[in-house]
Amino acid sequence: MVPEQVSAGLTFDERVERGRAARRTTPLEALAELDTSGPRDPIVLLEKQSESRVPQLVPVRHGRMSSSPFAFYRGAALVMADDLSRSPNSGLHTQLCGDAHLSNFGIFATPERRLAFDVNDFDETYPGPFEWDVKRLVASLAVAARENDFTGKQRKRITRACAAEYRETMLAQAERGNLAVWYSHIEPTAEMEDLRDELDSSTKKRTRKLLAKSRHRDSLQALERLTEVVDGERKIVSLPPLIVPIEEVFADADADRIYDELRGRIREYRATLRWDHRVLQDQFEFVQAARKVVGVGSVGTRAWILMFRGKDDDDPLFLQAKEAQRSVLAGYVDGPAFANEGERIVDGQRLMQAASDIFLGWQQGPGTIDGVRRDFYLRQLRDGKGSAVVEAMSPTGMTMYGRLCGRALAYAHARSGDRIAIAEYLGSGPEFDEAVAAFAEAYAKQNARDHAALLAAIEQGRVTARTGI
Repeated sequence: MVPEQVSAGLTFDERVERGRAARRTTPLEALAELDTSGPRDPIVLLEKQSESRVPQLVPVRHGRMSSSPFAFYRGAALVMADDLSRSPNSGLHTQLCGDAHLSNFGIFATPERRLAFDVNDFDETYPGPFEWDVKRLVASLAVAARENDFTGKQRKRITRACAAEYRETMLAQAERGNLAVWYSHIEPTAEMEDLRDELDSSTKKRTRKLLAKSRHRDSLQALERLTEVVDGERKIVSLPPLIVPIEEVFADADADRIYDELRGRIREYRATLRWDHRVLQDQFEFVQAARKVVGVGSVGTRAWILMFRGKDDDDPLFLQAKEAQRSVLAGYVDGPAFANEGERIVDGQRLMQAASDIFLGWQQGPGTIDGVRRDFYLRQLRDGKGSAVVEAMSPTGMTMYGRLCGRALAYAHARSGDRIAIAEYLGSGPEFDEAVAAFAEAYAKQNARDHAALLAAIEQGRVTARTGI
């Protein structure tokens, strides 16, 4: 899983020369280029993705993506990967998130029950040029800033600050030892509360509320929100199409047979956990499963919630089993193939995150009805998770939040990539910041055109959308 071009066997000076050679081959100013002159149809790419998704949910995905340019951007990782593949790249590879937009960073609880701020979505993780993640992140800031009606100067300040934070953090990581780099992380309980003092009063309130809310997002909260007591038994609620108990999804099938199959799959998943975590997982009894629609880009992939009971009904565990499809980057970068895409996601997450969910694992098996073999990864449904409301950010707040994301991304990249070569490529001047900011502004405009193309396709009947869900 680790990118092949890491530093194994190279001296410090050789790693420095790698960075310099990459800069000679692809000057920093080349990173500003956006080539959309060739054949390009984002709607075709979205339709291609839809072929492997649950047909009834595809219109929900299109409806969510149609709601705004930022919502479109969130669901268009494949479109951007296609565009990035035609742009100059550094050739310096690291483990990528693959979908490092602003809303895929946030707060979650570590195994030590402390809150951490980090990348929190890895469905598209794959090795590739480090700047692809940076461009995805910085362009998301440009898209969100346009949507919030920020001025051109404000947008430039925001995007340059994020790129600068990434660069400066990578330069600092290049000076540190391997263990120090591996343990680097952001603690929002300290850093985000310090950040509060830099923000306006309304943003301070939202930050405090976000931290407080994240501390209480756990299986007990999920129990309250996602279940009800029916005839004395705790059951997952039915709110189609967003939440549908498995007994309703496969109404014509034998429920006992379905649950026997699920218990077998849970045993297979259990084998991918660390031994001590298996001991903990064994203490929970599987109760019920339901299909649950999640996110924007993920809508239509098969996502299930699994409810377990601990010592009693007030001691729940909720896991999410999410379908793992091929990374959108895999078609554009020479890289490894995987027997299980769920394992790809789990390995990438463990590599990039400072601390990962103790219940993170994977499974593979044929569909209950159609027999199609699919890959899944599993994690806790809620474990202190929280993310900022991008639409409510002020220019100052978005600048600060963007810098926080840029730092977290640099920490993640430094763990698997050649941080010394990347730092040498980035340099100590602002050229990288300016190039990526220019790319981001250009891409935000392209994204607006792509969003308009989706609206036109819906209007023409080419694409079916279901809004308001």
